[in-house]
Amino acid sequence: MSMHLVGPYMSTTNTKKRKNQKFRSAEHKAKYLAQKEEWENLLKKYEIDKLRKNKVQSKTTWKPTPSLHRETPHYPSLNSKDVCGVATKPAQKVYTGTLIKGIATMHKSNAVPVLNDEQAIEISRMRRG
Repeated sequence: MSMHLVGPYMSTTNTKKRKNQKFRSAEHKAKYLAQKEEWENLLKKYEIDKLRKNKVQSKTTWKPTPSLHRETPHYPSLNSKDVCGVATKPAQKVYTGTLIKGIATMHKSNAVPVLNDEQAIEISRMRRG
């Protein structure tokens, strides 16, 4: 069965309660418990537990330091009421009707512009073979 066809009831994350950890031998268990106790003593020594609780309780938002941001100068926008225009209007482009002789159909209603008589002859020969 493809995974994209399976509904939302099928999950790839395991939600079962975990079983107790098994050890290979009593020595491994004793070593693990000793390391765990040593770690907890270190946390108590440096009061990391209190720091973690304070971080969770305080809901301060993160504010970046000014050195992380680039200082950019502010340039005010141009007031368009004071200035009429900067560029002149270009001349209108008007088709005079002398370049294209007509429109030909090349293949399957493909309209092609014909510029001169030679092109018209070429297009007509392409259609007939």
